[in-house]
Amino acid sequence: MAVTGAGRVVVWVTATVTGVTAAGLVLLAVLGNLDTAGQAASVAGAVVSLAGLLVSVVALFRTSAGGGSRVRAGRGAIAVGGDITGSALGRNSRVSSPSSAPRSTSAGARDGGAVRAERDGIAAGGHVTDSALGEGSER
Repeated sequence: MAVTGAGRVVVWVTATVTGVTAAGLVLLAVLGNLDTAGQAASVAGAVVSLAGLLVSVVALFRTSAGGGSRVRAGRGAIAVGGDITGSALGRNSRVSSPSSAPRSTSAGARDGGAVRAERDGIAAGGHVTDSALGEGSER
């Protein structure tokens, strides 16, 4: 995954601030009082750990950059993040006839949310057309 634009700036700023802070703490320990350097390092460590916690919480609740959805399937389940066309999904299901005429491809009403199929279920994040879904189904 390549970092571009604003992400690249954030990486460079973070690297620069980290380097300057480390150099400052080393200089404080060498040229100044070791007790003062220890206290400064404690404060810097606390600030950095809180910043790391904030970044991890934001990343946990943030959706992917591409606007895609999260797809999860339970045991024996089928989950598809997009459209399903002309497919046979499920145990012993099959498509035996030719596919019907193609329909217009509209974007549909997708909200980019999660697609989740529970145990032995089927879920799709987009349109389902011309498909056999479920155990023993046929189209």
